[in-house]
Amino acid sequence: MLIQGGTVVDGTGAPGYTADVRLLDGLIAEVAPSLSPAPGEEVIEAGGCIVCPGFIESHTHFDAALWWDGGLDPLPGYGVTTTVMGNCGFSLAPAHDDEAVRREVVGIFSFFEDIPAEPFFSELPWDWRSWPEYRQSMDRTLQSSVNYTAFVGHIAIRLAVMGLEAWDRVATDEEIVRMTALLEEALEAGAIGLSSNLMDHDGSDRAVPSLVADDREWRALMEVLARHRGKTLQVIVDTFRALQAPQQVEHLAEVAGDLPLRIQWAGLPTLQFQKDFGLTEPLARLHEQFKAEGRDYWTAYAHVPITATISLKQSLIFAQSNDYVWHELVQLESEEDKLALLQDESWRERARHSWDNEVHSFSPMRSNPRGCTLDNSANGTGPVNITLGEFQDKVGAAHPSDALADWFIANGLDSTVTIAPFERDQEALEALLKDPMAVGNVSDAGAHGQMMCGAGENIKLFTQFVKESGVLSLEEAVHIQTGRLAAHFELGDRGVIAPGKRADVTVFNLDEIDHHPKEKVYDVPTGKGDHTWRWTRAAAPVRYTFVNGEATFAGGAATAARPGSFVSTTSIND
Repeated sequence: MLIQGGTVVDGTGAPGYTADVRLLDGLIAEVAPSLSPAPGEEVIEAGGCIVCPGFIESHTHFDAALWWDGGLDPLPGYGVTTTVMGNCGFSLAPAHDDEAVRREVVGIFSFFEDIPAEPFFSELPWDWRSWPEYRQSMDRTLQSSVNYTAFVGHIAIRLAVMGLEAWDRVATDEEIVRMTALLEEALEAGAIGLSSNLMDHDGSDRAVPSLVADDREWRALMEVLARHRGKTLQVIVDTFRALQAPQQVEHLAEVAGDLPLRIQWAGLPTLQFQKDFGLTEPLARLHEQFKAEGRDYWTAYAHVPITATISLKQSLIFAQSNDYVWHELVQLESEEDKLALLQDESWRERARHSWDNEVHSFSPMRSNPRGCTLDNSANGTGPVNITLGEFQDKVGAAHPSDALADWFIANGLDSTVTIAPFERDQEALEALLKDPMAVGNVSDAGAHGQMMCGAGENIKLFTQFVKESGVLSLEEAVHIQTGRLAAHFELGDRGVIAPGKRADVTVFNLDEIDHHPKEKVYDVPTGKGDHTWRWTRAAAPVRYTFVNGEATFAGGAATAARPGSFVSTTSIND
């Protein structure tokens, strides 16, 4: 295949230039001006278009969805060719022999990532216990439109070794030895590193197992990682609950000492409330200190503000906002029980008290309780596209919590409400966009399917930051989600348009792409023979997305091609 006449933006950050790109046997074979088509070669006319490396999604949770949605809608329409899974300490392997412990792993995914639990059991084969067996199962079974790679999760390792006690206590010396062995075999089998979590609490306000780990455990795992060049320790630090991120990052660096580690800490905050609460300055200072010391420490960040949708079916928003009274609704299984609770006056009294006194002060339900948008009625009763405050005034409710309860009762429990978006810290964000030691394009795609979409947010790097504000050049926007991420994850066979690299290529016209609003699609299996809904969005659209030389998006639509495969740092030596 020959892509002719486009402007090559090669992923290094260098200025674009006019050239043709030849793809052959899954690789980029030639990049040069005025190449002549070979006999029988398909020619793609790319005049007026950008030809660049396929985009890398640096932080997703498609770990389960990949088993029932190999098309990974809508990623191909947004030029995505590689996605990183296993983030936040959550991974599907290693797995304990005890089914009850495996159900804890599923419960973690289901709660923290708002993914229905049932399809984990109906759609996944679970023909693995170790991470190498998990990798073999993916290679044998999955058919994907996108290449994929994954961390091994610290939480999964703890549960595999300690069982249910992983939630409650530090590990013994013998258990730590077993953990390091599981990490070692995962890294050797292709895991790109270890992900961990120092923030999250579950629906019962239990700290996730990785928060229980002591310094002995952390140091032992770090020593394993240090022996594997190019592997990454990713740690989610607390920028949303107890706001302990500065202390946590500093302590991680102390425990690591002089180990030759690559650490990705997520992340340096980009929201105004985090700056107001004093998080931004000390974390930015640590980031600059690590760079000055020559440490291989990277900070991850999101370029879009958090705009989340409240659902009563599957949502962590209430619990993560410290509103465990409203979270009681999410935990109930039947619609009848949910409706009864919404109408119960004693529950309503507790709910009002929770909103006013228990919810984190920076949560929109506390800081801007009337600013939620009632935007999706399940039965059409309405009103819709008005704020909760406007509805509260309309019905004369004494409290926004009561007004929200009334709206859900009238509109059905499949209805959703969008909370007011957090204000962005534009100064901090723009600094990170330009920072060579920052990991961008964090979208959380594949997670929170009834809370947000995530997929397609990468295109805002072009629509918002290139076309609208001019903060980024086109070359910088491409580099953020291609060459820089490939370098960070040591995926040496992709991320750059150059001969010998994988034929993961995106072709798009800057004037044709846009970021589209989320829309519902009913394609998530429930494990009961039917489907529930998730958010997706229409394609940008790009002109073409090529994965390993095959088109996964062309002519305005996703194709049936499934050329994706597992990739890892071993690709450097392929």
